[in-house]
Amino acid sequence: MSKLFFAPFGIVGGLIAGFLGKKLFEQVWGLIDREEPPDGSVRRTTWGKLLAATAIEGAIFRATRAAVDRGTRASFFRLTGSWPGDEAPEPK
Repeated sequence: MSKLFFAPFGIVGGLIAGFLGKKLFEQVWGLIDREEPPDGSVRRTTWGKLLAATAIEGAIFRATRAAVDRGTRASFFRLTGSWPGDEAPEPK
């Protein structure tokens, strides 16, 4: 039941994480290169630069999403006393 009530919190958290991840990546990439980060549609870029940009972007987005998700779940738990997820990882 708590998962149902948590859904709006998760959606808002996801939007916030996307915004924060984008801003953080822009800041980090600005320290690496003065040009915009390349994507697959840019013809004049190197494979190394393309793969580095996407790897950094992916790591930042994933870490930001995990941090925001965890914070949102912890806040939900403090408000309701119910954890919206599993209590422990499932064994292999």
